[in-house]
Amino acid sequence: MAVVLARVGRWCFRRRWAVTLVWAGLLAVCGAGAALLSAPTQDEFSVPGTEAQRANELVAERFPEAAGGGAQARVVLAGAPDERALRAVVRRVEGVPEVAGVAGPLVSPDGRVAVLEVAFRVPADELTDGDREALRDAARSPGLRVELSGDAVPPPEEGAGELAGVAVAAVVLTVTLGSLTAAGLPLLSAVVGIGVGLSAIVAASGFLTLNSDTPALALMLGLAVAIDYALFIISRYRDEVHGGREPEDAAGHAVGTAGTAVVFAGLTVVVALAGLAVVGIPVLTELGVAAALTVAVSVLVALTLLPALVGFAGRRVLGRRPARAGAGRWGRFVTARPVPVLAVAVAALAVAALPALDLRLGLPDDGTAPPDTTQRQAHDLVADAFGPGFNGPLTLVVRDADAAAAARRVAADVRRLDVAAARTVAVDAAGRTALVEVVPESGPTSEETEELIETIRDETGPGVAVTGRTAIDVDTSRKLADAMARYLIVVVGLAFVLLMLVFRSVVVPLKATAGFLLSIAATFGAVVAVFQWGWLEGVGVHASGIIVNLLPVMMIGMVFGLAMDYQVFLVTRMREEHVRGAEPVPAVVAGLAHGSRVVTAAALIMISVFGGFVLSDLPMLQSFGFALAVAVFFDAFVVRMTIVPAVLALLGRAAWWLPRWLDRALPRVDVEGGGLASADGRPAREVSRPGAR
Repeated sequence: MAVVLARVGRWCFRRRWAVTLVWAGLLAVCGAGAALLSAPTQDEFSVPGTEAQRANELVAERFPEAAGGGAQARVVLAGAPDERALRAVVRRVEGVPEVAGVAGPLVSPDGRVAVLEVAFRVPADELTDGDREALRDAARSPGLRVELSGDAVPPPEEGAGELAGVAVAAVVLTVTLGSLTAAGLPLLSAVVGIGVGLSAIVAASGFLTLNSDTPALALMLGLAVAIDYALFIISRYRDEVHGGREPEDAAGHAVGTAGTAVVFAGLTVVVALAGLAVVGIPVLTELGVAAALTVAVSVLVALTLLPALVGFAGRRVLGRRPARAGAGRWGRFVTARPVPVLAVAVAALAVAALPALDLRLGLPDDGTAPPDTTQRQAHDLVADAFGPGFNGPLTLVVRDADAAAAARRVAADVRRLDVAAARTVAVDAAGRTALVEVVPESGPTSEETEELIETIRDETGPGVAVTGRTAIDVDTSRKLADAMARYLIVVVGLAFVLLMLVFRSVVVPLKATAGFLLSIAATFGAVVAVFQWGWLEGVGVHASGIIVNLLPVMMIGMVFGLAMDYQVFLVTRMREEHVRGAEPVPAVVAGLAHGSRVVTAAALIMISVFGGFVLSDLPMLQSFGFALAVAVFFDAFVVRMTIVPAVLALLGRAAWWLPRWLDRALPRVDVEGGGLASADGRPAREVSRPGAR
């Protein structure tokens, strides 16, 4: 593979105008497609195969007027509204464009809060800003405080936090590479890759229903890996030129060596993201495939457009030759005392992981929104006036030959449980299906409500199904937990095979996986401490009290791919030194000295990009950005640059052991560039010999 990629790198260097024009044309085509074909994203969420989802579909079939399909809004009026003022508000709201009807007002027992439920004729994504503003204007009433919630009310706008991350990334690149030109090339190639990938995703929204978080998450991951992949290749190019190669030959060698590592690192990320499909939740499949697409495009850009841009820049990308004394000292320190270093690093990760024992999962709702938003204000007013369960009622779907009578019996049985109310709200025309609304005493994200759902399911029998947002949340968390083992087997298994191909070793992929598990556990602990316990509440990070239940499985996929990036980039350089004749420990020190500066810069760039999303006003993006930033910190600095060299020093030659029969069976991918050395007329070593048995 190294020889083929080296030829690609040289060809792109020579044909730089043609390559650049092809990518510019592709960017223009995808951009035009995005402009012409894009459709609004949606927040629809389904979990096929669960009781709550099946019941939800039955409600849509038997009670189309209840299922609606249009946007919903809740208008909360506080301040002791009188009957005349309420009637006036209802009339004005009924006159708002696209409003289909208004239910209420429902007035609290103390008379201080009133609630209107507003149904729209069209889905939320079809409402215009004018429609939403008209609702706000209609709800205003002198002397009353007005708060709004529901999907008809737009969420807080996403901030420009990712731009701050890119700015920090630019500074890191400039300091690392010592040249503005060299720093600009990874950013420029990343912009092209992200532009093509995101434009393709947005254009696909014209044919597919996309979740509103899909483009942002694809941007988050694609931007980070695009800059990193370009950084690894351009750093190797500079090393080759400083070592005496001509620029075109250096570009070929950089793409042949670092580019091969990029291919396998990117392939690992794509496998981890595409593997989200095994969970069986459509929105996860969509997010994974979209992010995998941006990563794949980033790999192609790094292998083709980057050497073309280097050809334009010439020797202006060289800058100063990086010093490796600090990295060499760290490598010698770790390998000289591997046991205590290993013990301290593992203990630190274990302590960081302790809060994960208190992990609570759920779907964010208005009650977990930032306190200063109108959605949160409306939620809190309703909870105080009517009880916390009013914000998350359950819907029981009762099927029986005499559904009305059965519903009355079910409501009576449920009222004996810990509920505020239970009543029949609808019976279908055939009289065989009825809906019972249950208002819990506890809030929608509380453990008590989850236990109530399980109790109702256990005690009401097969003719009754529980649905509603809270029930869907509970079923989603259970399905994700059940799918976790299957997902890990698929992703880790495929990645193990890829890593075994790269490193010609059984031990190194095992060690890579074990290190990943340590970093992911520590990351879970940090996420719980910040977003569940509120340790950073005072510095602008909103703690919702729960962790988004999609986050663990998505974080496992994303972090596994990113962790393997650093594993591939660092350990391939160590193995390259070893197969060229260095003893195991000196090979580890030399490989760390060559790779740690660039990996450090790459990790800081990823932390900056991901950390920029912590500034977002969207809770899901905020938690994802923080989780990925912390995961990169733990994995790059504690696992890959501390634990990995310590373990390799302890294992010595055994780290590169591979059974002889397996060595013969596995295809050779030549990540170390042995074929390139042969093509240069220099002695080429047998890549698979060290450690083979």
